Amino acid sequence: MPSREEVLRALATCQEPELKKDIVSLGMVQNLSIEEGKVSFDYILTTPACPLKGMMELEARDALGKVPGVTNVDIRMKASVKKDPRLENAAPSGIKNIIAVGSGKGGVGKSTVACNLAVALAQDGARVGLMDADIYGPNQPQMLGVQDRELHPGAEGKIAPAQNYGVKMVSMGFLTDADAPVIWRGPMLHGAVTQFLRDVEWGDLDYLIVDLPPGTGDVQLSLCQSVPLAGAVIVTTPQSIAISDVRRAAAMFAKLNVPLLGVVENMSGFSCPHCGKTSDIFSRGGAGAVAEKYGAPILGRIPIEEAVCQSGETGRPICVEASQSASAEALRGVARQTAARLSVLSAGRKTLEIKLVSV
Repeated sequence: MPSREEVLRALATCQEPELKKDIVSLGMVQNLSIEEGKVSFDYILTTPACPLKGMMELEARDALGKVPGVTNVDIRMKASVKKDPRLENAAPSGIKNIIAVGSGKGGVGKSTVACNLAVALAQDGARVGLMDADIYGPNQPQMLGVQDRELHPGAEGKIAPAQNYGVKMVSMGFLTDADAPVIWRGPMLHGAVTQFLRDVEWGDLDYLIVDLPPGTGDVQLSLCQSVPLAGAVIVTTPQSIAISDVRRAAAMFAKLNVPLLGVVENMSGFSCPHCGKTSDIFSRGGAGAVAEKYGAPILGRIPIEEAVCQSGETGRPICVEASQSASAEALRGVARQTAARLSVLSAGRKTLEIKLVSV
């Protein structure tokens, strides 16, 4: 029978690809059991949306296959998302990380990206909330297919969030009539943001995604002053006029000490469904300059597809409606890269006790 030391020595040859350390020293191998030739253990990932999950499991199996006496390997893939310790006493105790999704200008598909980011993370097994803080265009109720657009009381006097596709959601649109203009000054906006953060019955969330209004105004400032943000995702289109605006958004987050997780280039090329030719309708590659300047990666490039527009109209996000489409695949990639980037940033923070979830 292989010894415990031999098994751990073999697993120590496996490296967490983002953190660049072996999985044994990182504490990712837990509940190790060796019975005759069968080795079983829990493999604890830093996020259920890990983009390299399959490769990491295969590497561990290969390493154990080289240990004399090992005849069977049972790996239980689980995840433990670290809580941002700065959120203690700053947000409801169940929220572990808050991610802002912003843009320098409107019309770049920010809300579409935020919606599908939340849905894709939930599909991968994460517990996700979506806070629609876009006071000027609160579109998340329609995008998530939420028919009841009223606030309802929850437990202990809190607000019960709407739910769909595994995502809990509240929206600024719940506070006003659908066709009524929103003419609010800064203090009113600050009050609404604070109420949605503290008074909603979010429960346990690995990630709270906040869909911000375009630009660099009161809502962004209120959010950053109210709670520590784990990071920000910026959405842009490739043309230069959008890039010039997104630089301002990136500079704002930098000034407010919010880490930039990455840039999403939306409407990045149109692939004709008839001839297969790709056309760069909105220029090409503009997001690269922003990502390079601020030392952040391009999390993904989302192509133009008719199904994306239709999914927003029908309330079935593209990651649900057409899960095998190029756009859905790209958006799932964005979600996984975002989670991976956040895991790297969180690696040096204090680990809190977290329930494990199978993935």
